[in-house]
Amino acid sequence: MFDLIVRNLKFPSDNVLKDIGIKDGKIKEIGKIVSYGKKEIDALGDLVLPPFVESHIHLDTVLTAGTPRWNESGTLFEGIQIWGERKKELTIEDVKSRAVQVLLNQLSYGILNVRTHVDISDPNLIALRALIEIKEQVSPYINLQIVAFPQDGILSNHGNLKRLEEALRLGADAVGAIPHNEYTRENGIESLKYCFSLAEKYNRMVNVFCDETDDGQSRFLEVVAMLALKTGLKQRVTASHANAMAYYPDPYAARLMGLLQESEVNIISCPLVSSVMQERYASWPKGRGITRIKELWQAGINVSIGHDDIMTPFYPFGTGNMLQAAHMAVHLAQMTGRQEVEEVINMITIRGAKALQIESQYGLSVGKPANFVTIPAEDSFDLIRNQPKCRFVISNGKIILQNKYHQPQLNLDGILSNSSKKSHSVKEIM
Repeated sequence: MFDLIVRNLKFPSDNVLKDIGIKDGKIKEIGKIVSYGKKEIDALGDLVLPPFVESHIHLDTVLTAGTPRWNESGTLFEGIQIWGERKKELTIEDVKSRAVQVLLNQLSYGILNVRTHVDISDPNLIALRALIEIKEQVSPYINLQIVAFPQDGILSNHGNLKRLEEALRLGADAVGAIPHNEYTRENGIESLKYCFSLAEKYNRMVNVFCDETDDGQSRFLEVVAMLALKTGLKQRVTASHANAMAYYPDPYAARLMGLLQESEVNIISCPLVSSVMQERYASWPKGRGITRIKELWQAGINVSIGHDDIMTPFYPFGTGNMLQAAHMAVHLAQMTGRQEVEEVINMITIRGAKALQIESQYGLSVGKPANFVTIPAEDSFDLIRNQPKCRFVISNGKIILQNKYHQPQLNLDGILSNSSKKSHSVKEIM
């Protein structure tokens, strides 16, 4: 007997409804299941997907917009300055309270895998310590990865040299860098070499804030790819943002694509935040603010999408819903073809899982952990257009969230029935 059977599920590109049978927290059978379960639920023809993956967010900064003041210019640099003031007031309780609130909200949107960047420029590593505690607390339901992120640079803030290594000793899953925020290009390259040396020493992943600027002369992505090749870390390396790539001359971009293919690095784009933060210093015409998402995908490079910020000094909006980020990506990357829209959904599911290096424990197949979501939608276009909430969120075989959907009842008697007789003004209808 199964512990749980979820019936009447629509798998992508499959018109036949199927069931998923779960035993001991794992998927034991997929198909038309004739046996019974201790508990059974009807998904009513919902689309079933592996859980959404948030591959780039900052849980230490969430819900701090407006404190100590608002980012009136909307620029990255003012955001960094404001956060520099706010992080002086951090406490363990402050960070945990805000981060847990957002994690619970993400869970309600079907996100069970999260990679968060944590600023380690604080001498006491308060945010890092808080999130390491949270990681243990949420582990039964959410896979949380922590990137040690030197917001103020590595060589530009000498204390970060030691703190970055200490963060790895304390339990950070990946080591970060921000080369375009160092004093010089030479410093930026040196910071990347140090970052990769720590990853090798502690056997960790790498996730670099890379070329988050609309300056086409910022070219650290090639250095990241070269080091991924040289060290053999390859798929364990991720470059987030890569905005400057949108401004590279096409001949250089073509050569860079070849290097990225060979190095097998992952690229993460954050279209919500980048669309409003980049091009602040430009006149018209303004660029789209994101990297070459479509072209990278077409070149066979793994691209995923992150929400990045939720109500922070860098971005005053955000819900945590990955479909919102995907919706923005579809528009800015001009990926509106059928295959393209399906690929954008992959960028917040299976491609995000690849970036987080969790593929072996991710997906809808027998033997994998029973982690998935059901959503009232017909296909990927429905997901992008309507951004519906999940009906069920299943984590390790347990139902951790259920939304009850009700068909709205509209009472339009006297309006529609008489519409053929005369036209109503807005005032009459109201």
